[in-house]
Amino acid sequence: MLLTILEIIGIVVFAASGALAGVTHRLDIFGVCSVGVFTGIGGGIIRDVLLGIYPPSSLSSWPNFGTAAATSLAVFYLREPLNKLRREISTLDALGMGLFASTGTITALDNNADSLAATLIGATAAIGGGVIRDVLVNEVPLLLHKDLYAVPALLGAALTVVAVQSGFSTNTSLVCGTVFAAVFRLLALRRHWSLPGPRRARDS
Repeated sequence: MLLTILEIIGIVVFAASGALAGVTHRLDIFGVCSVGVFTGIGGGIIRDVLLGIYPPSSLSSWPNFGTAAATSLAVFYLREPLNKLRREISTLDALGMGLFASTGTITALDNNADSLAATLIGATAAIGGGVIRDVLVNEVPLLLHKDLYAVPALLGAALTVVAVQSGFSTNTSLVCGTVFAAVFRLLALRRHWSLPGPRRARDS
């Protein structure tokens, strides 16, 4: 039950961030909803494809698609007040990333993936929706920035696997992975942590 609830929350959060990106780029209602829906369920679709689940649960289960669509519509019609909540939206995006990292990992483990595969699939599910969002609005994906995004997702997924293998319950493992990934991402944003980039050539 907790896995389902967290996945729905993650879809809402990511769909909202995707729809808001569409609003920022002045897309029409169809464009906003398309970006929102693909952002909301994209990570889950990628996860299911990697696990060989056909058709993907986000497409065969109406609550997932319907939740993403309803959230996107709400963002479109509430765009004026939501445009003032940029900081809150970045917090929600971090939470969504953490949610998909842990739920994707647990889903992979439930489908007999080994530890490494479950970690990578969980991290991919976490960053997949954001990459789709950025590509659709013609931005460089956060994954390719120096900004820490994939690293918190990967570590959150790994922690989820470790918690499960250490004998913790599924619910506890979900909470641990989600909180760790989301907090790590938020700390990276607040403190401007980043990975090393290429050095600039010195002026001759």
